[in-house]
Amino acid sequence: MSTRFADRRAVGAAVALTAALFIAAGCSSTADTKDVASTTTASAAASTTTAGSSSSAGASASRPASSGSSAARSSTAAKPSGTVTAKGTDGSEVKLTGPIAVKYASATEAQRKGLGPVLMGSHNAGTRDSGVIFQQFKGGVITAKNADAGTPAYITWGKIRDAWNIERDAEGKPQKVGGANGSAGPLGAVTSDETTVGSVKQTTFEHGKITFNPQTGKVEVTVNGKVVPAGL
Repeated sequence: MSTRFADRRAVGAAVALTAALFIAAGCSSTADTKDVASTTTASAAASTTTAGSSSSAGASASRPASSGSSAARSSTAAKPSGTVTAKGTDGSEVKLTGPIAVKYASATEAQRKGLGPVLMGSHNAGTRDSGVIFQQFKGGVITAKNADAGTPAYITWGKIRDAWNIERDAEGKPQKVGGANGSAGPLGAVTSDETTVGSVKQTTFEHGKITFNPQTGKVEVTVNGKVVPAGL
């Protein structure tokens, strides 16, 4: 009798132990899945953080190693610094920041050569009423829609820049008095670097485009789908 009772206790204990192990294994699996999901989400967020944000980079480095977090750290590390320096027209070092710095850091050697030195003076750099930021160089200008991290910046130069700087009325016609130019003018902010389309150079803007044919020297300005005088 006592032997059968002892056997039943042993069987019961074994069943209880098996159930406990099953429950523990199930909880561990769920926790691991959540950790992987949260790490992947955090890594994806880290990969979109702008260059120069040391706190985000540090957070990524402190996370447990995984394929997702490693990829995010590599992407962040590959981005240029948020602050760079360039030579001014007086030979001094000029500090560039934000989207303008990111654009200058990623510019090709030919683009930097075309831009030339930074023009000095507060009137050659700043923020427009619209929020557009700009930095003038001897051979061109770098602009961005705003100073927010991650906002793309673009290089504008040559005849296209000259035509963009012409004072114009709301329809795009050149005006000697009372017009507006640049990003404040009817073309608006720049939306692309200069590209080659067929035999012409082209830059797009919020409300139009400007093309330049190096062979003929012709400049064509289009505002809201309508070709207007270049004014050059």
